[in-house]
This record gives sequence, structure tokens and C-alpha cells, in this order.
Amino acid sequence: MSNNIFGMLKAGMPDKWSVRLFQTRPEPVTLTPFWAMVRKDVSDHVHSWRSVILLGIIVLTCLGSLYTSISHIMETMKGGDAENSFFFLNLFTLSDGSLPSFFVFVSFLGPLLGISLGFDAINSEQNKGTLSRVLAQPVPRDYLLNAKFLAGIIVVSVTFFALSFLVIGAGLIILGTPPTAEEFLRILTYTIFSIIYVSFWLNLSIFFSVRFKQPATSALSGIAVWLFFTVFYPLIVNFITRGLEPSRFASPRVLYLYEKIKFALVQIMPNELFSEVSSTILVPTVRSLGPLTTEQVHGAIPGPLSLSQSLMVVWPQITGLLALTLICFLFSYLLFMRREIRSR
Repeated sequence: MSNNIFGMLKAGMPDKWSVRLFQTRPEPVTLTPFWAMVRKDVSDHVHSWRSVILLGIIVLTCLGSLYTSISHIMETMKGGDAENSFFFLNLFTLSDGSLPSFFVFVSFLGPLLGISLGFDAINSEQNKGTLSRVLAQPVPRDYLLNAKFLAGIIVVSVTFFALSFLVIGAGLIILGTPPTAEEFLRILTYTIFSIIYVSFWLNLSIFFSVRFKQPATSALSGIAVWLFFTVFYPLIVNFITRGLEPSRFASPRVLYLYEKIKFALVQIMPNELFSEVSSTILVPTVRSLGPLTTEQVHGAIPGPLSLSQSLMVVWPQITGLLALTLICFLFSYLLFMRREIRSR
């Protein structure tokens, strides 16, 4: 009876109504061109052996630093020392001396991750002949560059948040108590700034990918900049500061100006900016950066700062990291939008 009624209804309805009412499969969800590009680039990063190997190295080194920090904290707890007031933050900063701490590894290996995700973003597409085909479609040109950047940010964000939650989970297993709200917010803040730090190197590598036609040239350029700021620029700063070093009989004002110049010279380094931000956020007892006068130190009460106060201490460093990231993206955007792309 019911089958006859449905058959009569279907027979008396127009075709478009019957299709809508009696359709069993939902219509497929279509992605916009931009998100289709992002999804394709994320898939390429995930299935690339280059990215898998580098991510594996970062995970293994961070697990090694986590093991050393846990060993150091366990020995401290057995000795009855009160160093574990910020237990979950100590997991990111402490080490037993055999391996560097967690945030030091991120500061050292994070740039390599950003460079590996972006050094062939544009020139590889052009060398394969797919760049002109994509831009021949009715999509804005900036979709391609923005999709490359956003796909890299998604991969980096998932990796760093997974590592941070892995450290928190290890702390939960060992201690048996959850982190405080202050510690959790500090860890999340540190993770966000780690992503911003790697985003600078990602934008720099994308700029080199737009500037140079060969992926090997853009990769070597990114690694050269990383080596310059990591190895050679500190040597240059050391050479300059040695020439400007005052005598031990100099006045306190001259010594203070010398320390200010020395501190200002290292602020150009992105890795130094990130190290200062990380140490201030993960160590609440850090109250200032750079040299201080006697008047500034007078009356200061030692103790941990709140998260908002720690952010105020490193606000110039945060602004510098954001400015460097935006400048690299702006140069890449302008160069790519003004570039002439011909079909092969």
C-alpha cells in the first residue's frame, strides 16, 4: 500500500521534485579554488619524503630533549629541591647537559623545517609547466602564493601543537596532576610564537623560490641566510664589540652604553629574538632583557611575572618577529604579482 502511494506521488510530480525527494546520495561538497589549492599543497607536504624525514628528525630530537629534562627533574625531585615550582614549563627549558633543551632544538631545527616547506613552492611548479596552466584558469594570481603559504603554516602548526601536547602528556604521566592555567597558557603562547618564527623562514624560502628559477639555488640561499645568522653574524658581533670594549676603569655610563650597543646588535638576529621570547615566556622569573641601570634595579622585588607582564617585557621582540615575517611575505607577493609567467 505504502509503495503504491509513493509510486503515485513520484509519478505525479515533476522530474526535478522527484529527484530531490527520492535522491539517496548527498550531493558532493565542492571546494573553492583557493581551498582546493591549499588541500593539494598540504597533501604534497604530508606525502613528501623530504618533509617526512625532516619532521621525523625534529620529533626524535625533541623526544630526546624531553627525556633529558625529565631525568633532570626526577633527580631534582628526589633531592627535595624546590626547582619544580613550574614543572610543565621546566620540561621545555631544563636539560641534564647531554642534550639541549626543547626550545633550543626548536630554535635550531625550526628554520630548516620552514626552508624545506617553501624553497620549491613556485619554481618547481614553473619548471614542471603547471604554473602557467593553473594561472590560465579563472582564479586570481595571488591565490597560488597564499595557498602555498597557508599550506605550510597548517603543517607547521599541526606539528608544533602535537609536540607541545606530547610534552604536556608526558608531564601528566610522570606527575599525575594537570598543569595550572598559567602554565597551559604560557605553553600555548610559546607554541604560537614558535609557529610565527618558522613562518618567517617559510616566507623567506618562498621569496627565494619566486626569485630564483632553480629549487637548488633557492634552497642554498635559504640555508646560507640561516647559517649567517646562526654562525657568522655572532662572530661579526663579537669582533665589533671587542673593538668597542671600554677599559675596566671606564665610568658606569660608558659601560652601560657599551652593553646597550652590544644588546642592540644581536637584536637583528631572528633566532636571538625567538630565544628571548621563548626564555621570557617559559621562565616566569625573567623580569627584563638587556642591561639595566642601578636606578632601574632599585626597588624591584624578585618573583615570577604573570603572562601579560612577560608579554610586555618581550613586546619589542615579538613586534620584530612579526615585522620580519610580514616584510618577507610582502616582498614575495610583490615580486610574484609583477612577474611575467609564460607557458612552456
